[in-house]
Amino acid sequence: MIVQRQSDRLYHDLLSPSETIDARLRARKIADDIVAPRAAAIANGDERTDGFPRDVFGALGSAGLFGVGFSADVGGQDLAHPAAATAATIEELAYHSSSIAAVFDVHCILSGNALNQGTDDQRQRWLRKIVSGEIVGAFATTEPEASSDLSIEALQTVATETSGGTTWVLNGRKRWISNSPVANEIVVLARTGERMSMFIVDTTLPGVKVGTPDRKMGNRGQLTADVTFDDVHVDAAELLGGVEGQGLRQALATLTYGRIGIAAAGVGMAQRAFDLMVEHLSSRRAFGRVIGANQHWQFLLADRATEIENARNLYLKAALRLDDGNPFPEPEAAMAKLYGTRLSVDIARDAVQAFGGFGFARELGDDGSPGPVEALYRDSKIGEIYEGTNEIQRWVIARQILGREVAG
Repeated sequence: MIVQRQSDRLYHDLLSPSETIDARLRARKIADDIVAPRAAAIANGDERTDGFPRDVFGALGSAGLFGVGFSADVGGQDLAHPAAATAATIEELAYHSSSIAAVFDVHCILSGNALNQGTDDQRQRWLRKIVSGEIVGAFATTEPEASSDLSIEALQTVATETSGGTTWVLNGRKRWISNSPVANEIVVLARTGERMSMFIVDTTLPGVKVGTPDRKMGNRGQLTADVTFDDVHVDAAELLGGVEGQGLRQALATLTYGRIGIAAAGVGMAQRAFDLMVEHLSSRRAFGRVIGANQHWQFLLADRATEIENARNLYLKAALRLDDGNPFPEPEAAMAKLYGTRLSVDIARDAVQAFGGFGFARELGDDGSPGPVEALYRDSKIGEIYEGTNEIQRWVIARQILGREVAG
């Protein structure tokens, strides 16, 4: 469904560098042309029968979109503000499909940014293929008994160095690993003695087993599954960065960047729900006038427009701080993720209410067309959960306010 983008009238971008604005417009054109035609089918598909949207993934790679956040030496666009451009790109993808935005986030920000912290050899062998779209990347920290907990005590996946020092033997299990059913490589967090390290794992190695894709409430085009490692021999050259014990910092830096991406995805979904709601309230009539003539809806739209403005500014500020050389731009990254994802759920719920029965419908019986906003409501919820729950984001913010001595 083509709707008027209210942000074109209401949002005046004074924060973004010109290259970020250009990247946004380019991503919008690509998303309109490539993602929008497939969005409804992806949102209403089944993870196990419809599978990964490889056609869309391939088209995004061919269009060069995966290179927006990376330097020229690995085939990227070599932008001065890569994080801001990447976040703006994710917003534009999420406007049409949360699933595609999530696939992009995992491929480029999580797997890609982790690999970007690797050695020159690792970057050339792996990251260059991520940027071109030749391979699909994944990132694995979450375990069955520990999700947002990245403490050494909670981490059960273990890598043991062989006596000759040429390989590491990896054993353990990871949970909810996005892109894993189709991934060619997974960046994996593991214990190495009393420290943590990250490893680049080729999914074709003996002992790597990816489970059946989960069936989820939303984000059905973003495949998740368990990944088990049973005596997987990983070459020492695949220790990320070439130095043992750097895994926690590498993982936290990657996840902080990822939270900015998830915040941007939340804004994209919120903007889409808002635009659909504005169009409906401006045209749907009840009791002799358009629904938007009721002050309740006018005040709600005013509040939501203000909140979208704030959410977009927050993620851009966090991204620009990251681009300025701060790998942990807190509290802005946590604030952006908390605010943007919560807002997407709130506005999607508003849109369901505004559309009434049409908002509750997944598929309309008269012509089989998809309901206008139901998928947005389903897809938006995961943003409050993955890449650090919103409860964790509140704790991160509180720790910035009170200090570690009080907040822990």
